[in-house]
Amino acid sequence: MTENTSTNKINSFQKQKNKDEMKKQVITFVLMIAFTIVAFAIVGTGIMQKMFVIPLLLILALVQVGFQFYYFMHLKDKGHEMPATMIYGGMWAALLTIVTLSVIAWW
Repeated sequence: MTENTSTNKINSFQKQKNKDEMKKQVITFVLMIAFTIVAFAIVGTGIMQKMFVIPLLLILALVQVGFQFYYFMHLKDKGHEMPATMIYGGMWAALLTIVTLSVIAWW
């Protein structure tokens, strides 16, 4: 009897955890769609100057990349330390390459 109650509590806990995770993913997906619509609206309407549009679009893109990594690629979960390390290492290498090529081009 005690085992069955314990199993029900675990199953209930796991169901609630899965429900919360799905809720976070749906909210993140809706935010990403909203960011995309905002970006299209800004570019399509031409309401802002190019000097302001490009940095804003880059910021929106970086936020979306963060959402992709954190929520949809599950880098926040336990057991994903090695993939997270590899992805962050790749991002660091890409940043260093861009900075290096920029310095060489401007030199």
